[in-house]
Amino acid sequence: MPDEALCAVLWEYKDRGKKGYDLTERFFLLFRSTFPDLHIKGPERAGKDVLLGKVFENYPKPDRPVDFVICDASEQEILAIGLARYDSDRGGAQEDDRTGGYQNCADEILNYAKKSRLRTKVIFINDGPGLLLGSMWDDYAHLERSRPGKILVATLRMIPERITPEWLHS
Repeated sequence: MPDEALCAVLWEYKDRGKKGYDLTERFFLLFRSTFPDLHIKGPERAGKDVLLGKVFENYPKPDRPVDFVICDASEQEILAIGLARYDSDRGGAQEDDRTGGYQNCADEILNYAKKSRLRTKVIFINDGPGLLLGSMWDDYAHLERSRPGKILVATLRMIPERITPEWLHS
């Protein structure tokens, strides 16, 4: 006997992750065309995340996964660490979990950078209809203001104006 409820739930997950993979692929393409002299590493679609224990020596949480690492032309200096997420329109728990998790991640990375005397910054690339929730965007703005000049939150359309060589190298 067919189970329509189960079929509906499974159907919802048939494309799970695709929009996020599309986002990261578009971000990598846009970043490389905007900053041809910088290097970006990480999975461009599906793939194993970059673990910060492989990026930084003696990182306090070596299994911390991130989506991308931006390096200078010589690949000697880590300019930024980032996460890219597609926010659906669910809001609620997704909103609170996402921004709270981002704050913890940013604090961890920036505390390590300060202790290690690095200029490394944190970038959060977010896109999707979930950003239409005013409270969610307010939470992202608060996150950015929590560490002025060290955290940047942007959508794909904001990247050319917000991520600049001056900001990355400051």
